[in-house]
Amino acid sequence: MLYREAGQFKTSYAADQAMFPIIQDRAFIAMVLIIAYGVVPFWANEYWLQAVIIPFLIFALAAVGLNLLTGYAGQLSLGTGAFMAVGAYATYKITTIYPDINILVVFLMSGLIAAGVGMVFGVPSLRIKGFYLAVATLAAQFFIQWLFNKVGWFFNYNPSGTIIAPPRTVFGVMVAGPEATAQVRYFVALVFLTVGTVIAKNLVRGRVGRAWMAIRDRDIAAEIIGIQPLQTKLLAFGISSFYCGVAGALSVFLWLGSAETEAFDINVSFQVLFMIIIGGLGSILGSILGAAFITLVPIFLTNAPALLNIPFPTDLSKHIEEIIFGGLIILFLIAEPNGMARLWQIGKEKLRRWPFPY
Repeated sequence: MLYREAGQFKTSYAADQAMFPIIQDRAFIAMVLIIAYGVVPFWANEYWLQAVIIPFLIFALAAVGLNLLTGYAGQLSLGTGAFMAVGAYATYKITTIYPDINILVVFLMSGLIAAGVGMVFGVPSLRIKGFYLAVATLAAQFFIQWLFNKVGWFFNYNPSGTIIAPPRTVFGVMVAGPEATAQVRYFVALVFLTVGTVIAKNLVRGRVGRAWMAIRDRDIAAEIIGIQPLQTKLLAFGISSFYCGVAGALSVFLWLGSAETEAFDINVSFQVLFMIIIGGLGSILGSILGAAFITLVPIFLTNAPALLNIPFPTDLSKHIEEIIFGGLIILFLIAEPNGMARLWQIGKEKLRRWPFPY
């Protein structure tokens, strides 16, 4: 009754292949966008925006990029943190060398630089796959982190080795820097996530996405029918690294304000990988749901003892939080290996059959 396609006729191929062909889906997405753009920035305080929601948006963008590579193209990568670092340091260098360039354009330029670096490290994907490819991308993670840590040119020879986001305005509005408000930072991050998600969704539904999935499922068969493995895999590495590079730039200029190489270490790569595994491999929606899970659940666990009036020492509370969080991940993967996106699909199927969902 609530979620049925009965009576919703398609009169053209374009309507049948629309991103949201069902009226209920379009209404739900419209409601989510209205809440995201019209309610959240005016309801949430600065702490929630700066410490919770903005990092969620940034990691969701990185998770979408990694899911394009791992979930759709089948290329396992552990270098997400490195490609985010490339975007962050590239943005810092461009803004300090060419201060008059629009900061939004700089974000996109940094994404292109990260895409080029990702394609370079994606060359071994033609010969190796699986865990061997993961080791190759892990080497990229350590090499890039070492490079940005040791070569002073990348951080303008700052004695502390820290890159600091300079203040930048867009149409007279302060976007980056200490004077930028949390609401403005939120809107910029949300726009990048929205546009990036729409582009990624259209990519995976088109010729490029079909080629990625063919390489992922049967690479030899895909090559036989005319799909070129090298170009297809390098394109996946390039687009994925572009998303991660933009996310890295946003993390410094909209969230952290300043960062060192440790802000993009191997833990970040594992964190984003967990996001797409929990959210669902091969699902754009799963990337966002996984980012929400990984970002928000630790915050809830941290504040749970205070909410329940349970006295815990600070060090013990942190250990218990990590144990519970790890247990939740294992339990969730056992209960639904295909991730949160699959649970969303099951819920919609039950609504279609209501009041007889089984």
